[in-house]
Amino acid sequence: MSPYKVRRVLDQIRGRTYLDALVLLEFLPYRAMIPILKVVYAAGANAKNNFGLERAELYISNAWVDQGPKMRRFRPRAQGRAFPIRKPTCNITLFVRPK
Repeated sequence: MSPYKVRRVLDQIRGRTYLDALVLLEFLPYRAMIPILKVVYAAGANAKNNFGLERAELYISNAWVDQGPKMRRFRPRAQGRAFPIRKPTCNITLFVRPK
């Protein structure tokens, strides 16, 4: 997914509590919310299992997205030519902290 699409959703949940971010992500109309929801769930599970923190006490302290490698595909065009298609990918980074 393009980092521009993901960044639009991350800007809305940055600084919110863990539970508020989950509720907000459930009702956003963007397709980018599905991978972000998985990342938020994973961050909460890691905080609980690795550090013994309660999920209700967490907030999203920092979140950003970087551009990943672009997959390159080619589509056939008229007169035997090829048209390049670049499918962008992204790397999502999310930090949670206790209040």
